[in-house]
Amino acid sequence: MSIRTIISSLDFFKSLNDEHIEILAKMANVTAYKQNYVLHYEQQQSKALLFLVKGLAKAYKIDKHDNEIFLYNIYENSLLSEISSMQDEYLHSFSNIQLIEDSKILSINYSAFKKEFLSKHLLCSEFANEIINRSIQLQSLVNREFIFDSVSKVAMMIDEDIAMFNKLKRHDISLILHIQPATLSRVLNRLKRNKIIDIIHGKITIIDHRALRSVYKDEHDDSY
Repeated sequence: MSIRTIISSLDFFKSLNDEHIEILAKMANVTAYKQNYVLHYEQQQSKALLFLVKGLAKAYKIDKHDNEIFLYNIYENSLLSEISSMQDEYLHSFSNIQLIEDSKILSINYSAFKKEFLSKHLLCSEFANEIINRSIQLQSLVNREFIFDSVSKVAMMIDEDIAMFNKLKRHDISLILHIQPATLSRVLNRLKRNKIIDIIHGKITIIDHRALRSVYKDEHDDSY
């Protein structure tokens, strides 16, 4: 697949015409990386704008005790780079980004990108949307880490990303949500008993979306 074709396939660049895509392709390249490769570390500066073409990645931080704090997953057809401003000459990493599957990354020279696109008011709304989306992700993180109880954490993850919930091992989910495996099992059994979810051969299906959502949207059920 050519770089032009890859660029055209990404939602971020849907507004560009063929001429713009041709210009962009000249400042870009695509690289394949193996699972577990760390693309960048927190506080690191980067001269490249990165997009996940294929694969799966995660953002995380390390606390003072060297424990990993999971932030969020990043899926294909998504921006990997963390954007906080359209004025800076470099991109600054808020977190570590690690690939959790073999992946393909589109890398674009950020300086050239700013000159040929942002300075000409192209893709500015897409950039702004990415900043907003990242802010929403961080709001969700605050809720998960500092406000939600274990039931709310599990319910939110199932509701927002059931495919990932079913893909991960229960132990890994417990680490992500910072709860004990026994607590996770207890919460899942209660949700099943209350006919909010079903569990068949270890896979979760949602029976009552409204009830599941109410668990973590300030409508908590005291029976939990």
